Amino acid sequence: MPAPISIIIPTLNSETELHETLGALLEGIENNLIRELIISDGGSTDKTKLIADELGAVVVEGSCGRGLQISKGIDKSKGDWILILHADTSLSLDWSVKLLEKIDKNFAYHFKLKFKSKSLFARILEYWAHIRSKFLGLPYGDQGFLIHRDLLDTIEEFPKIPIMEDIALADRLKGKIRPLDILAHTSAEKYHKNGWLRQSMINFFMLTQYRLGKDPNPVSYTHLTLPTKA
Repeated sequence: MPAPISIIIPTLNSETELHETLGALLEGIENNLIRELIISDGGSTDKTKLIADELGAVVVEGSCGRGLQISKGIDKSKGDWILILHADTSLSLDWSVKLLEKIDKNFAYHFKLKFKSKSLFARILEYWAHIRSKFLGLPYGDQGFLIHRDLLDTIEEFPKIPIMEDIALADRLKGKIRPLDILAHTSAEKYHKNGWLRQSMINFFMLTQYRLGKDPNPVSYTHLTLPTKA
């Protein structure tokens, strides 16, 4: 019987984090859980595609835009389950064992956010992510997303939009998203670069623009002058 899960990872110049992300998935291959690793690349000019090839992943290439890249990866995939991860997100040890104990094809799942940072602001945002996911049914893409192909078919297709695809998917799956007690260790680079408060405000404005039907492109908010260090 073929392994059930296809891993889809959208990338764009992701060489810094990709080794760790793919390395954490190896236990799923050893446990006959992962059928294929698919890297959906949006035009990387660094060693992203070379790293993916060295670790046995299938590389598909296309237009840049996370939702578009994920959709292209899904079209290429063959597994019954689809696990979407960001290139800078790695799953905690023994994730494959815990995952098998919990999943039901009638639901989609996300992981528990854990920033790769010792900042107090990281802990606050992790707690907020838990509250947002539990009570609003709104996990973000950096928490990962696991969905059965049959459930995905009920919403017709994965949202083919450059960003905010995670919000669009969660909206379409209201009431059918559950948490898994597995950590998703996620890079805090953009928070360290822009400042925890400033980056949080950028995220909020992007979500607000999306909800209003406007362009959520983060470039629009580079003028924010909140503190840049935490």
